Amino acid sequence: MMDISSFKYIANNQARKIETEHLSVPFMDQEVIGKVRSFHKRFPEYQVTPLHSLKALSRRLNVQNIWIKDESYRFGLNAFKVLGGSYAVGKYLANKLGMDISDLSFEILKSREMKERLGEITFVTATDGNHGRGIAWAASQLGQKSVVFMPKGSSNIRLNNIKKEGAEASITDLNYDDAVKLAKHYADENNGVLVQDSSWDGYEEIPTWIMQGYCTLIDETLEQIEIEGSEWPTHVFLQAGVGSFAASVLGYLITKMGKNRPITTIVEPNEAACIYKSVEVNDGNPHAVTGFMPTIMAGLACGEPSTVAWGLLRDYADMYISCPDYVSAKAMRMLGNPLPGDPRVISGESGAVGLGVLSLIREEQVLHQIASQLHINADSRILIISTEGDTDPEGYRNIVWDGMYPSF
Repeated sequence: MMDISSFKYIANNQARKIETEHLSVPFMDQEVIGKVRSFHKRFPEYQVTPLHSLKALSRRLNVQNIWIKDESYRFGLNAFKVLGGSYAVGKYLANKLGMDISDLSFEILKSREMKERLGEITFVTATDGNHGRGIAWAASQLGQKSVVFMPKGSSNIRLNNIKKEGAEASITDLNYDDAVKLAKHYADENNGVLVQDSSWDGYEEIPTWIMQGYCTLIDETLEQIEIEGSEWPTHVFLQAGVGSFAASVLGYLITKMGKNRPITTIVEPNEAACIYKSVEVNDGNPHAVTGFMPTIMAGLACGEPSTVAWGLLRDYADMYISCPDYVSAKAMRMLGNPLPGDPRVISGESGAVGLGVLSLIREEQVLHQIASQLHINADSRILIISTEGDTDPEGYRNIVWDGMYPSF
């Protein structure tokens, strides 16, 4: 029997009531979206990542369509994070040069002339793996240095992948949020540049650039859906750590679709549900989860909401779900062993959880109330974004091969 006692949710009944006729997100307007997409298109490694349609699973779960955006193909780095990190690095360098990012590309930034004008720069960050690897890759491409701090319990495979990109990297004895503080201290003491998607009062410009960088993946997605001749999604499930990715996608959808945007559900692991906790406290402010966060969803193991992301998620998301690790593990197995006719997708622990939530609220009678509140039915068109592949191959095999974190 499945234990759903630790599966928690809060509906935001005000999300559709506080809006004006002309919704807008100041940092995610059409001009920004165009600049971000254009910047990424200039990378030699740039390719649109796959959008899979799971038709057989859609029939099983009695919905019209389920799309999976597969970010395991992004720039050969197996995760989406490089989109935000590379754009933030590009914006920082453009500002330092007194230029508009529209006039720059990575090829120009890599040139000897630009390197001489910029001098040596050290980019510093804290990460569970994917973000740090993206920063290390971007810095290496530009002939610059990077220093990466990882929280306690981080995968050695992820650590080594960061080092392979040329970074000075180490696993600390700290949780994620304290690793961020360590990175900030290091940057301050060593004249480095902190590139972090966490944000706080006084540190919001670079995190905003990171969020803008993420919009490439959702811009691609809507374009792919249009090309296949389908209508846009009615629902989207967005996983959250500090909330930057989720708020980026939600902000983009508000800009593009306004009141007609998809019903949006924010998903977090129980051990690190800082957005859920902030909504539950219900005083309008972000609240932190403290201590170590032993979840398999390492990319979501963050205790402090981003101040840039929080307001968007608080006001415009429709539901917040906190779930146990087995939810993600189940979805990893579902995607890795698909129904006949559906494509196989290799999705990591932080990438698969949205599908896990969807499958449970459609299949488990005791969770049907959630589907009802979200208005999920046979006409629903649902978007899931698999933000990473098997970035920890050993952990992936433990779950998919050996059945760790079973549903029952």
